[in-house]
Amino acid sequence: MASGIPVSDQCVMDFKKLQRERVHNCVIYQLSSNNSEIVVGHAGKVANYGEFLKYLPEGECRWAVYDLEFEKDGAKRNKICFFSWAPDNAKIKQKMVFASSRDALKRRLDGIHIEIQASDPTEVEYEVVLSKAQASTR
Repeated sequence: MASGIPVSDQCVMDFKKLQRERVHNCVIYQLSSNNSEIVVGHAGKVANYGEFLKYLPEGECRWAVYDLEFEKDGAKRNKICFFSWAPDNAKIKQKMVFASSRDALKRRLDGIHIEIQASDPTEVEYEVVLSKAQASTR
């Protein structure tokens, strides 16, 4: 059940720039400072997956979308990955709001291929995400 926190239109616009126009390869989402809306914390191009991970802070929850590029069977592939990042050391209230608001955001972002829910850095390691992407590719 959704928490009732609305998703800003900018969240959807930046996702479309990633998905259709390839202007971005990552978009980071967070709650506004007064916890009244889901907003874009960052949208842009990062050099690599390691740089993307720097946007998932150690003690705060975030949602993120990353356009993962990889090769399979000699062909270049892309998978749009949706991340729900709720580290163990984040505040309980924040984790509860994030968990109850995830579906509202995800419903607005049509075209996600893979979903990753993580609370620990090992769950978002490149090899783990790559394995899920390759498994979902024909």
